[in-house]
Amino acid sequence: MSELTGEKCVACRGDAPKATAAEIRQWSPGIPNWEIVTPAGGIARLQRVFSFPNFVQALAFTNLVGEIAESEGHHPALLTEWGKVTVGWWTHKIGGLHRNDFIMAAKTDELYGRGAARAS
Repeated sequence: MSELTGEKCVACRGDAPKATAAEIRQWSPGIPNWEIVTPAGGIARLQRVFSFPNFVQALAFTNLVGEIAESEGHHPALLTEWGKVTVGWWTHKIGGLHRNDFIMAAKTDELYGRGAARAS
């Protein structure tokens, strides 16, 4: 379990600094299955695809991620498809990555690791 999972998101203001390259290197080992992508909009985000045996379990996982997002006040992009969920974390207010995104990625990994959505 990553030490990031024990942390809470902090309210982020629009003038908060984006994560530096050094911070990203420091926090990335806690979320080894995530990649940093920069889609067409040019805003870097953390992204991971989670696999499931069917749509029902993918949808259940999506809902669980939504619950932790709401409890932390930090919300991802979620794409739910048959057998997979793509999760993207970035901080909208600053248009890039913040420590909160790494915290939430770690919490998402922990949720997936518990297998709650994959239980038969």
